[in-house]
Parts: sequence; C-alpha cells; structure tokens
Amino acid sequence: MSEMIRLRVLPILLAGVLAGAAVPAHAAILLGIGEIGGSADLSGLTGTLENGLPANILGGMGSGFAWAGGNTFIATPDRGPNATPWNNKVDETSSYISRFHTLNMSLQANPQAGALPFQVNAKLASTTLLWSADKLNYGTAGTPNTAGLNNTGGRNYFTGRSDAFDASKGSNNSNNARFDPEGVRVSADGKSVFVSDEYGPYVYQFDRATGERIKAFELPGSLAVKTLGATTAAEDKPVNTSGRVANKGMEGLAITPDGKTLVGIMQAPLLQDNKGQVRIVTVDVATGETKQFAYKLTDGSGVSEIVAINDHEFLVDERDGKGLGDGSAAAVKKGYRIDISGATPIPNDSTKGDLSKYLVSKTPTATVDVVAMLTKPSNEGGAGLTAAQVPAKIEGYAFGQDVTFEGKTLHTLWVANDNDFVSGVAGQNKFYVFGLNDSELGGHFVPQAITAPVPEPESYALMGMGLLGLCVVRRRKQRC
Repeated sequence: MSEMIRLRVLPILLAGVLAGAAVPAHAAILLGIGEIGGSADLSGLTGTLENGLPANILGGMGSGFAWAGGNTFIATPDRGPNATPWNNKVDETSSYISRFHTLNMSLQANPQAGALPFQVNAKLASTTLLWSADKLNYGTAGTPNTAGLNNTGGRNYFTGRSDAFDASKGSNNSNNARFDPEGVRVSADGKSVFVSDEYGPYVYQFDRATGERIKAFELPGSLAVKTLGATTAAEDKPVNTSGRVANKGMEGLAITPDGKTLVGIMQAPLLQDNKGQVRIVTVDVATGETKQFAYKLTDGSGVSEIVAINDHEFLVDERDGKGLGDGSAAAVKKGYRIDISGATPIPNDSTKGDLSKYLVSKTPTATVDVVAMLTKPSNEGGAGLTAAQVPAKIEGYAFGQDVTFEGKTLHTLWVANDNDFVSGVAGQNKFYVFGLNDSELGGHFVPQAITAPVPEPESYALMGMGLLGLCVVRRRKQRC
C-alpha cells in the first residue's frame, strides 16, 4: 500500500560545507543520500507469486534509472524476486509481471549544520505494468500460471519467469513472454520509455501512460543464443558458443540528448568474444539501424549502466559484484567516460574473438568512484561507510537537474542500487546524488531534451516544500 512507502533521508556529516567551504574545482562531491523503503509497490496487484511472495512486492528498482524531466524519474526492477527457493528448474524465478516505477525526487537544501548539502526527497508515485497486445509465448512444460498474470482485455503481460519462451526459436524472438528489464530511458517527447533486457537481449519501446509495448527493435544476431533454457547452465557454454552470457545481457541503456539514438551496453563479453571486451550497440530510433563497438573493462568484472554526456560521449558504470548483499567488501563501482566518435564499428555480425580494433576511447581514471566517495570519512565529504556497507549492485545512472551551490553550477548524477528484492540482506532502494563540474564531464555536457514531459502527479506534496535557498537550474531556464 502507498502508506507503506516511507522516506528516510540519511544525514551524513560534511564538515565545512554550509560554513562556506568552496566546491572543489575539479572533483565530484557527494550531495545527498535518500531511499525509498516499504514492502509494496503501487501496481494494485494482489495475491502471491509461486514462491509465496506478494505479487506487488517492492524492490530492485535500481536495475535501471532514468530522468524524465523536472523532478520525475523512472526506475525499473529486474525480473523479480528469485532469492526464495521454490523451483531450481526455473532458476527460482516466478511469474512476477515486468514493470517500471515513476518516482518524484528532489533536492532540498539541508538546514542541519555539518550535514550533507542536500536532503533527498523521494516518493513512489506510480507503478506501470508492461504488456503486449500481441500474444506472447509462455512456454510449454512448466508453463507459468497465466491466470495469475491476469491476461485479460487483450493484455499479455511480460513476466520474469525464465521458462516463458518458444524453444524452437532463438533468444531474439520478440514473442517470448519472458523479460528481464535492466536499462531504461525516456523518449524525447516524454511519452514513451525504452527498456533493455538480459533474456534476449531485447530493446522494447513502451507507452509510458499504459505500459503497452509499441515497438521492438531488431538487435544484431550476434547477441542472441540459439538454444534456450530455463536455467543458466542450459544456455551457457558448451550448449551455446555464441551470443550473450545467461543473465548478462544488455544491462545498460543510454539515449542521446536529442533522443535520436539509443546506446546499449552488454554486461559481459559475448560467448564468442575475448575476455574483458564488452559490446556496445547503437540503435537509430527512427530507422532501427544498428552499429556495434567494443568497450574494454579496466578493473570491474562487468558493466551495469551507461548514460549520455552528449551525442558521442558517455559515462559507463563498471563494477564488481562485491559489497552489501554479497557479504563481501565492495571494491569497484566506477564511472568511466568514453567517446565513440573515433571508434571503428565492428564490420559485420560474424566478427568474433579479439575486438581490439573496434574499441571506443576511454579515460584512464574514473570520473566517479562510488566506493571511494561512500567510504570516505564523514568529515572529509564522504558517507563514512565501510566497504561492506556499499551496495554490491550499483546499477542505475541518471543525470538530473543541475543545481547551483556555493555559486557554482553542478550537474547532478543520480546513482541507484538493485537490492534484489531482499532489503534485509542488500539494504533499501538507495539513491546517491553526486555533483560534477562541467570539466569532470569533459567540458561538453548536454542535458537530455524532453520536450513534453508527462505531468507529474498532482499529489506530489514535495513540490510545495520549498527549496530553502537552493537555486535549481532548469534545462533552459534558471530560477532561484
């Protein structure tokens, strides 16, 4: 229920900021930390999943994260809760309906002396279920309970259950019902959302108001596997020798500021490619034309997100799997800046092995180091966490509205985590907001132009709270 959604702003000490300390000229700073807790989303679903958990369970909303204009953001949970054992033949997945959440989030100047500069006000505004007007394949043996999906009124819902596929076709068959949302971005007109997934991988376009799929983009065949299975072991080597690694498909998705090009990035190297070389795929939104490039990992085990700085530079979230939720100490959660403009596209879909000739350029040092910032002592501008308290799955990046603080304009980078629906183990849905100077982003940052964003819910009480002296720089108009 909505009343179960709670906000807790975490005041972390930052000595000297409100006393007049200057913002560093060339350094990202931690502006604030917020979270959304609670156990239920706003889907209106009732009943339970096969594993006994509620169909409206809230969690995992940092798998994908996107700015939608103003104080509105979109968040995607992944395929649903699969930490509760019930059937290992489907990797413990359930008929959790794929969805996205709309969030209202703002920064408010923090009046508390010695605290972080801003409070992060966050509220869950709505939950939208994803469906297709075309019939979907829910599998044969071990079919998900489609009655539980409530496929009525011409709505065929996408599901996280791993056996919802047509075994006679490859993983790029868009009529499969299984869908594992990861990256998400909002269209230029604000009326639809693009979502990438790991099962296909797929990139689908959904109507933002209704959740209906309105377009499926055809991705390069090199990304798909031929033999499908309901478990990781049934899809990886030696069963398949080419295509995406199971559960490591198109983890990140960006959209250029003009809304004309989608840029997806795989989490891990394809089965046929060399270790440490991850593919990037660009998609022309109007024509569907695709190009492929390669990204070389520095110190992370994979990639979880990509967000546009301008039409050719991007910030890539490279990370390990360690930290809160894994029971280990986090080491790598870094944002590297890349430039695809000078890279040579991979010439054809049969290319495999060494992709060194097709690598995009990459800055040698990280632009944002989440672990370093969160483990820095409170009196030095950090969060004072231990490495074991940093979420293992930092997976969502979104640039929000600029802020003016201490006379300087900062670009805000909102960073979210995926808690795998187990808040007791991996913590709540957290939102870390960093401020970056233009120079940190190469001096050529261009905000996304969303020309007609969907109006924010009128019930958003935070809009009337005031900004306590904070000057917010809108995309093309400044107000204080």
